[in-house]
Amino acid sequence: MSTLDDVATLELPYKTPFDWPRLLRFFRGRATPGVETVEDDAYRRAIEWSGESGTLSVRRHPRKRCLVASIEGPVSRHADALAAPIAKMFDLHADPRKIGAALAADPWLAPLIEAAPGLRVPGAWSGFELVVRAIVGQQISVKGATTIIGRLVQRAGERIEGHAHENTAWRFPTPKALATVDLAQIGMPGKRVAALQGFARAVASGDVPLDSAGIDTDSLRAALLALPGIGPWTVEYVAMRAWRDPDAWPAWDLVLMQSICARDPSLVRPTQQRTRTDGWRPWRAYAAMHLWNEVADRAGAARGG
Repeated sequence: MSTLDDVATLELPYKTPFDWPRLLRFFRGRATPGVETVEDDAYRRAIEWSGESGTLSVRRHPRKRCLVASIEGPVSRHADALAAPIAKMFDLHADPRKIGAALAADPWLAPLIEAAPGLRVPGAWSGFELVVRAIVGQQISVKGATTIIGRLVQRAGERIEGHAHENTAWRFPTPKALATVDLAQIGMPGKRVAALQGFARAVASGDVPLDSAGIDTDSLRAALLALPGIGPWTVEYVAMRAWRDPDAWPAWDLVLMQSICARDPSLVRPTQQRTRTDGWRPWRAYAAMHLWNEVADRAGAARGG
């Protein structure tokens, strides 16, 4: 780590191959307006840690096998503690050769692994933010979800005065703020608004300790599933990205179901697809990423997830 005034720099190594362009594409398509952005081949967002705030920027080193994380502002004094969550967010501990070799044994996945051997499972800075995104994104496009998330930030978030980067000058709404804000005319059905605010209340009250250290993911899965409007897809998506479960599988994802059915028309529903998808264990989250990525590559857009 190196430091200069209120800026700290971390070099975080990864195992090759590492598909930085596709990782950035995923984050770019889902970036929360005002909170995070992908520009100039880097990911950037406002962050808080231990009561200090600042900006995180992450880019790939031009020569070394590492990402470079720049942490600006008072939060930079916590740079050593931030190394682990940053590595988690960018899936730096993955062994792509090991994962690829296992998945490439399946003839469906082999060409996908060959096309994108360094694909990672994008993480999330905040489990709370990710669940909010997942609820908002139910049954609408990635682009539509991003638009509504931007409205949520404007209504319930907090603008950071004097922030150095205009595109990241907002704090994401807190659970308490989101639970109590008026979401009329936000662009979501009433039931989804109720589900979103019910979830926010559960986190604010401590009933669902989503971002607590040492969380028991089995208990969290059960707690989320017990909330109205949150189903298995949302929970598995969060398990993939926030809890880093390499075997999480959002079985009811429409793009995944269509991708599998296109390969075998007899496999229409997840219950019928399970025998095939169980063969991808313990790396089903990476299989999901490859299937989503195939569609995104073909469409030239952020599809899936």
